[in-house]
Amino acid sequence: MPTIDDFKARLQGGGARANLFRAIITFPGFAGGDTELTSFLCKAAQLPASVVGNIAVPFRGRNINIAGDRTFEPWTITIINDTDFAVRNAMERWMNAINEHRNNKGLQNPSEYQTDMSVQQMDRQENVIKEVQLFGCFPTNVSAIDLAYDSNDAIEEFTVELQVSYWTSDTTS
Repeated sequence: MPTIDDFKARLQGGGARANLFRAIITFPGFAGGDTELTSFLCKAAQLPASVVGNIAVPFRGRNINIAGDRTFEPWTITIINDTDFAVRNAMERWMNAINEHRNNKGLQNPSEYQTDMSVQQMDRQENVIKEVQLFGCFPTNVSAIDLAYDSNDAIEEFTVELQVSYWTSDTTS
């Protein structure tokens, strides 16, 4: 049976740390977003998910499972809000260009409103140990910001859900 010393010896770098990451959020030109500021204020992100679907084929009373198509889950980021609302305003402009609030019109060509982004996992020396490139990203949900009299000692945050056409990593490129 393995010992705790065996476990420690095999845990490379002391384990990857969830708080050591950088999300590089890029905006289309019309949104006016600041990539450096947004990356700095990005409090949470994920190494994104992908799913290979399953096709169940019935055969003589049993199902045979066959691999289906790959789908990519939305990518969600959490942003700390500043008093300028700089990131929030850029996200709102981006979504409004896709579908305007007032007249239900917007950009039609995906190349006009989709951008590529990335998320990097880093080690304690800030070396990138894993990088995922996300392609064809655009926001579909900018969450509400809750306001309340009893929210003392708290800074506002909001989440943004981005659709992703596909992603690659340093493993899959």
